[in-house]
Amino acid sequence: MLENEALHKIAEENNLKSPKFSRLTGGDINDVFLINSEDKKQVVKINNAEKFPGMFEAEKAGLEALEQPKVIDIPRVLGVGKIENTSYLLLEYKESTAKSSTFWTDFGKQMAALHKTTSEEFGFHQDNYIGSLPQQNNASASAADFYISERLDPQLKMAKDRGYDLGVTKSFFKNISAIIPDEKPSLIHGDLWGGNYLVNEEGNPCLIDPATAFAPREMDLAMMQLFGGFDKQLFEVYEQEFPLESGFEDRIPLWQLYYLLVHLNLFGMGYKSQVTGILKQFS
Repeated sequence: MLENEALHKIAEENNLKSPKFSRLTGGDINDVFLINSEDKKQVVKINNAEKFPGMFEAEKAGLEALEQPKVIDIPRVLGVGKIENTSYLLLEYKESTAKSSTFWTDFGKQMAALHKTTSEEFGFHQDNYIGSLPQQNNASASAADFYISERLDPQLKMAKDRGYDLGVTKSFFKNISAIIPDEKPSLIHGDLWGGNYLVNEEGNPCLIDPATAFAPREMDLAMMQLFGGFDKQLFEVYEQEFPLESGFEDRIPLWQLYYLLVHLNLFGMGYKSQVTGILKQFS
């Protein structure tokens, strides 16, 4: 189906009158459009239904989980569906403005409140995606078990299948099992880099494009420091609100390993040296 035809059918299916479409900046996976209809603005994300099965249903579940504690702004999900070979996710449109004077302190408090939302087990009620790669979320009893079995193992296997020799040792898994804090699961965004938050109409943070799970909270904080884009004030306030276990700074590369493996599997050799360096550091 042609893109324009698909957009008009999505608008029709969701009772959007006299729609006009304009392309928004999106990622590598989805095409993103602003829909201006008679009385509202909405955002629609579309992709190939066969290439990314269940992606938007999983994103809907993640957004709704993040919204449930009502501690940080999340776009409302307005619709999800499929028209022939095109999947779509219809979202509330967030008008953007300049950051408020308390943006970073508020962000730190809100992330701490989000991470205080917990569960009996690590995992999530369904699998989802990290970027365009599948992300499994089977239940685990401990942070170390979850991180190894549900995060590192699938990416390491994928890297091996793609021909990368990373030199993983048994001592690596033993060592990291001993240093990962035995904390309760936290509700995390799961892929929180600088491109996955907006500044909303009130000048406050709004989270988008999650890879949600109940997981070690340090994963979010380490990802936020991997590519930059977050002021140090956020982390200082977070520490005041929800102090981290001692040694967090030393564990940051360990948590970043997962995201670097994802980048290795998505984008190639440019990330291999960082991955092998971290593996050696903890072996």
